Amino acid sequence: MTGPVLDVVIVGAGIAGISMAAHLQDQCPDRDFLMLEKRDRLGGTWDLFRYPGVRSDSDMQTLGFSFEPWDSDDAIAPGGDILDYLDDVVAKRGLASRIRYNCGVQSADWHGDEGLWHVTVETSEGWEVLCTRWLYMATGYYDYEQPYDAKIAGLEDFEGQGIHPQFWPEDLDYAGKKVVVIGSGATAVTIVPAMAETAGHVTMLQRTPTWMASKPSRDKVTNFLRRVLPRKPAYWLSRKVNTFIFAMMYKAARNNPQAAASKLSGMTRNELGEHYKAEDFTPPYNPWEQRLCLVPDSDFFKAIQQGKASIRTAHIDKVEAAGIRLDDGTLLEADIIVTATGLQLSLGGKIDVTLDGRPIIWGEEFFYRGCLISNVPNLTFVFGYLNNSFTLRADNTSAYTCRVLNHMKAVGKPVAVPRPPAEGLVEGPLFPFSSGYLMREIHQVPKSTESLPWRLNHDYLADCRDFRRNPVDDGKLSFEDTAQSPVEPQKELA
Repeated sequence: MTGPVLDVVIVGAGIAGISMAAHLQDQCPDRDFLMLEKRDRLGGTWDLFRYPGVRSDSDMQTLGFSFEPWDSDDAIAPGGDILDYLDDVVAKRGLASRIRYNCGVQSADWHGDEGLWHVTVETSEGWEVLCTRWLYMATGYYDYEQPYDAKIAGLEDFEGQGIHPQFWPEDLDYAGKKVVVIGSGATAVTIVPAMAETAGHVTMLQRTPTWMASKPSRDKVTNFLRRVLPRKPAYWLSRKVNTFIFAMMYKAARNNPQAAASKLSGMTRNELGEHYKAEDFTPPYNPWEQRLCLVPDSDFFKAIQQGKASIRTAHIDKVEAAGIRLDDGTLLEADIIVTATGLQLSLGGKIDVTLDGRPIIWGEEFFYRGCLISNVPNLTFVFGYLNNSFTLRADNTSAYTCRVLNHMKAVGKPVAVPRPPAEGLVEGPLFPFSSGYLMREIHQVPKSTESLPWRLNHDYLADCRDFRRNPVDDGKLSFEDTAQSPVEPQKELA
């Protein structure tokens, strides 16, 4: 096969892909890279989801990049503003020419004798194979084409309009209509108050309650720092403050779940007053065993107080022509049913990844430093934090991968692969969460041990210490030669 050889191919032009591109510019300016995006614009999640009220579920001081301050006064931002921010980063850094849109990666095969990934892509012009020294999987970890099917009985009999948030129609008119949103996670908690502004009434139908907490959409501390410090130091400090405060709150909730549950229940009771019902807001699990739902500016609670929205905790018997029949015989009438029932986990963007033609079974390997995979050479996978902003891991992973690339160049070794110890690794808990979308497909995900570096950690501050204190060449990441001499950038393979 002939063709140019790239140093890095980044699969995906969302937050993780843009982070890696920027870090390559800053830390590896001599490397040639390309971003491949299956969709027709950048943004990933923030371009895909268009449902009413879509917004960040964490503060923008941590969801924003470490290298580019978030300048808006809103710490909890609408999806459109986040897209504008990503567009701005790409424009400022001249990254547009590095992105190929409508370019879907179908497979990637590692050729050990060459030390190269052969990446097969489908474009509007046909099929193409790209060769790269390093493959950076910024694909996220859920299925963009197929959401989770909750298999709700009788949904096909509904005579109104059924919608899944992942495929929201642009022209949906719900003014004055009766809406039932099935689900209790972040998506449902976002959609309900947004639709309630113009709908006749919105009911959130949940099988299981979710822990919720209200937070102002504007961060007073961050906005104060902006007034007294220059732009970048203010952002750096607010990012540090927010990550530290959140880490302390998370650890306190996990260490003393009864106190955390009492605190959250009390806050919700104060928000709702006479509208509070314990059975609607008391989950059967402890706080932060699943992700906490953020309620910016109490919008969800206000919609309930104003009578524009309500919660019903019950099981579905079946869907009928006029609405949803509950297991107690009640009919919830509906003109529109929104199935906010969750995501479908899909590791690696459903790309067929092989080593010299042999399929990789991700669930049989281990994470290494949260981003590399045991026995898989020259490949990074971005798996965000489940208890913190996705970008925190994306930025850490990008910076670490660049350090690996620079070390490979310094020692003249074209291959880096995490090699587990000969005596084997002892598997530990993979996630500190019990969320359904994780548990349903946990077999897809690489394994984790109890301790670093073979652990998918969910402690951002501990990861920062690990990356700062421990060298790239730690004796576990093996730097190796190939059977064939390395090929210079942009030279053709013989």
